[in-house]
Amino acid sequence: MITHTVMFRFADPADAVEAKRLLESLPPLVEQIRTLWVGLDGTGSDTAYHLVLVTTHDGWADLAGYLEHPEHVARTAFIRERATARASVDSES
Repeated sequence: MITHTVMFRFADPADAVEAKRLLESLPPLVEQIRTLWVGLDGTGSDTAYHLVLVTTHDGWADLAGYLEHPEHVARTAFIRERATARASVDSES
């Protein structure tokens, strides 16, 4: 199984709420997603990222399919326009 973890920081932290809603709508639309979880920062710390996304996939090909899926690409456009920082890790588990 592959675990895909991404964290985002936004210029306006309120954008994280809409990003969460958009990302949580993906599982029924993208068959390559095994699980999806989105969390919002609760601390308000200046060093915190505002949103974390964790998805799991059956293999590297499914992760690639998810990343290229038109529904994923459409939702990440909203995020990329507003995010000021992004960090990710893709790992085999």
